[in-house]
Order: sequence, then structure tokens, then C-alpha cells
Amino acid sequence: MATGYYHQNLGDLKSRLKEAVPHEELKKLHVIQPGRHLLSAFRLFLSYGLALGLLIRVEQPIYWIPLAIWQGFTILGFIILLHELVHDLAFRKPRPRIQSLLATLYALPSGIAPSQFRRWHLDHHDELGSDSEDPKRAHLSPKSNQRWIKFLYFTPALFLIYAKAAGRAAKGYTVELRRRIALERIMAVLVHGGLAYLLYQQGDGVLFRAWFCPLFLCFPPIFLLNRLGQHYSIDPDDPAHWSTRVDGHWLWRWLFVNSNHHIEHHYYPKVPHYHLPALNRQLRPFFEEQKIANNTYSSLIWNWFVRNKPPHSQWSSS
Repeated sequence: MATGYYHQNLGDLKSRLKEAVPHEELKKLHVIQPGRHLLSAFRLFLSYGLALGLLIRVEQPIYWIPLAIWQGFTILGFIILLHELVHDLAFRKPRPRIQSLLATLYALPSGIAPSQFRRWHLDHHDELGSDSEDPKRAHLSPKSNQRWIKFLYFTPALFLIYAKAAGRAAKGYTVELRRRIALERIMAVLVHGGLAYLLYQQGDGVLFRAWFCPLFLCFPPIFLLNRLGQHYSIDPDDPAHWSTRVDGHWLWRWLFVNSNHHIEHHYYPKVPHYHLPALNRQLRPFFEEQKIANNTYSSLIWNWFVRNKPPHSQWSSS
């Protein structure tokens, strides 16, 4: 049962944020521009198709390995756009049929079930900060702070870990929702199975370099790197710092479709992804005032593996 843990424990965060960003500027940042969402979608579809075509044809590792890594980022990018649909940030007015079609298309490259992603993510927003009710923290974060377990998240084992976590979370869903999720998973398996079969027919290692490597070897570490910048380096005692600050630079913002700005997203979940860099700039004085340190992805990896910091804890002050 949902508890709304995050909203019950915000304290005076909303009033502090009101002073951080001028109201008129905040209104501009909330304006949805469908063309910009569709432009991001076009970029990802074009990238996916081009990379797939080149991976089929190019046999030299010096060329196809970077392409496979690029495809891994593209697969993650589709999940970011699916996330935009969850928050109704693609169109100014509801367009159920188009949004349902886009959700299906965005989910297919990674094989996730869009209905579960929607429920999972909205529960995550409502229950942020709770060890038991936030599905990401309760089911997906490693429960044992051992490096070998953390390493599994960088490997194809991520798919098994996620499937197990999703299964646990789904126990509380309605029968109708569980049935819809099962159908979406079957469809994903059939699509990927069909693609894998067609690529296998090409011979010459095409299946490995064009499908298996991008999805199962490149996507998991990219997914985890993105996730390290969400809620792993936090201050558990301050709801203003229950998400991780990663200002990033233009390359990370482009590769991650601005999803590095995760703390900004939790403050204002109705700000579209293309306005998050501007929101980040507006919030930087607030971050400094609240002593919310900026993280780099290299520092997150260092703290995660080398210093072996546990998730959802204070990383930056010790």
C-alpha cells in the first residue's frame, strides 16, 4: 500500500525551493514543447537504426566495439524518453493512443514492460526515502555491500536482478496490471527473439556484435552508471538531498538525455528533460547554500567500488 513517504517527510523543502527559483522562470521551465520531445525520439531512432546497420556490416573490432557502446547509450536513452511519458511530458494535452504507442516503442530496445515501469517509477516518486516502500531502494539496490555483488550490476546479471526486483514489486499490483505486464514481456521476448534469429541468419558473428554485445554487455554498465547518479550519494537526514547532484557537462547531458539532472527532476518532476540544464543553473545557489555537493561520474565510481560506500548514504563528506 502506498504511504506517500516522501511527501510526508518533506519538511520545509517546498518553501525553501520557492525562494530558490523565481516563479516566472519556473513557469517557463514547465512549458512542454512536443516538438523537442519528438526531436529527441527521432535522434534515438535514427541512432539505433544506423548503429544496428553498421554493426551488421562492420567486422573490425576497432569499429564495432565503439558502435556497440554507442548502442548501449541509445538503449538507455529510450528508457529516459519512456520516463518522460510516465510524467506526461511529451504532449501538452493527453494523447493516450500516441503515448501508448510511443511507450511500447521506447520500451522494446531494453525489453522492459512499460506498464510496470510506469507503476514502479510513480511509486518511487511517492515513496522516495523509504527503505521498504520505494521499489528502487527496496528491491533493486544491493542489500549486501560487497564488491562482487556490486560488480554483477555491470554484467548481464543485471537483467536477472531487475527481473527478480520487478517480480517482488509486482506482488502488490492488481491482477489486471500483472496480466498486462506479462503480455508486454511476452511481446518483448518475441520481438527480441525474432531480431536475434534474423541476425543469427547473417552469420559471421553478427548476432553477437549487433544484438548481444550492445544489449547484454554495454547497456548494463551504462545503466548502472546512470543509476549511481540518482540516489546513491545522498544525505539520509535531509530530504533536500535524497537525490544525487550531478551537474555534468554537455557530453554526459547528451549521452544521458539530461537524466544526470536527477535531483532537479525530483524537486520538479513536471519539468521536461530539455529544460533540466536550465533548472540546474537556477538551482546552483540553492545547492551551495544547502551544502549539496556536485558529483562526477568518476567520483561516483570511485566511491562505489574503491571506497566501497553503501548505497543511499553520505559519500561526499567522508
